[in-house]
Amino acid sequence: MGSLSMIKSNAQISPSNIDSNYKKAYFILGQDTLPYRIYASYTTSEEPLPLVIFLHGSGERGNNNNDQLSHGADWLYNAAITKYPMIAIFPQCPANSYWSNVERIVDSTGKPHFTFTSDSVPTKAMKLLMAFTKYLYDRQYVDVRQIYIGGLSMGGMGTVELVRRMPKMFAAAFPICGGGKITQPRKTRKTKWWFFHGAKDDIVPPENSIELAEYLKNHSNNVRISIYPEANHNSWDSAFAEPDLLPWLFSQKR
Repeated sequence: MGSLSMIKSNAQISPSNIDSNYKKAYFILGQDTLPYRIYASYTTSEEPLPLVIFLHGSGERGNNNNDQLSHGADWLYNAAITKYPMIAIFPQCPANSYWSNVERIVDSTGKPHFTFTSDSVPTKAMKLLMAFTKYLYDRQYVDVRQIYIGGLSMGGMGTVELVRRMPKMFAAAFPICGGGKITQPRKTRKTKWWFFHGAKDDIVPPENSIELAEYLKNHSNNVRISIYPEANHNSWDSAFAEPDLLPWLFSQKR
């Protein structure tokens, strides 16, 4: 098996310093760069590790390679050092881009509405993310049976779109307070889904998750959904506190 140090030496990867528990690094594709943070469990085993990619929300966009750790990083790190050895990766979306193709409109009552498109080219951030995911898939230290994708808000929407664009990649997906559009649900049947949303979410309507989850269920996809009656947009706090989420996630294999 290739050492995890390979991720520092490949020509496409430019590492930086170590800050806290997650190492700074950069994935370079042509003239574009995707900053990311990585934590990898180092064990004596030669077995490849499960990979978890977590996508942040719109408030953490930028190029400082730091803000994307605001939510979920401690949760995955604590899981990695206690029970679930893994590679955890937090990419950062550029400030002028978006993970998914989506249009947000606020009506006269102030209620937001989201329109997801499925026939357009990927955003710059999604193009980078797809190339980076494929790069990781090809590394010997990644267990290709256990690649997982999740995210919150804008990252939840990116989670759905990434599975749609790469349906043969992921064993499980956990979109939090997001939404999206799946046009060929038959292709996503091997990906297990768990959706999370707050019933009182006034930033991203819970209908985004509810309607997509029902649509996938109706097309024989394996789907769970948790709606928190008292939660607003920050339903990720409730999702991270779910005692079954991590056991469910790491039990999924392609």
